[in-house]
Amino acid sequence: MPHRAMNTAGFTIRRAVPADAGAYARTHVQALGETYAHLMPEEFHRDYQGRLDELTARHAGRLEAENSDDDAGSSWIGLDEAGAVVGFAAAGPHRDAEWQQGVPQSSIELELHHLYTLVPAHGSGLGQRLLDAAIGHEPAFLWILNDNPRAERFYRRNGFAPDGYSLLCGRSWYHKPMFRLERR
Repeated sequence: MPHRAMNTAGFTIRRAVPADAGAYARTHVQALGETYAHLMPEEFHRDYQGRLDELTARHAGRLEAENSDDDAGSSWIGLDEAGAVVGFAAAGPHRDAEWQQGVPQSSIELELHHLYTLVPAHGSGLGQRLLDAAIGHEPAFLWILNDNPRAERFYRRNGFAPDGYSLLCGRSWYHKPMFRLERR
């Protein structure tokens, strides 16, 4: 996948590189807190804040793999005019399905692993640009927590629909229900 940057609507969107891992992880933790404040207990947010070093290392390893192997997927970051990471997206081949508790894997190969924007970027079009960078118009699937109407509307606008499969998240996500969306 080519390394390109595009400046749109005051944001620069570019492929994430290993040097971005710290900012990516900090933004990830902040986005989880903002996105799931209505769904998750405070302990969830404190746990992620306490795991920032671990998340940074995990993101660094993934970004290293992605930047050395085009088949490993791609991660994208959105930077505001000051150069701060305010959104990100990652997509690639299906991840290990063991956690899926017997739900059959999607027949679609491309998974949107995650996409988040911070609250100040909501409604700016940054999420759409990150989705377009990460998966374009390709068939893809993703998992979404129940009771996340803003995200669900966004994905439905982009051609995704529930495929009928749902499950409970693991212990670290407080066994919250989620469901799969696909775009064929």
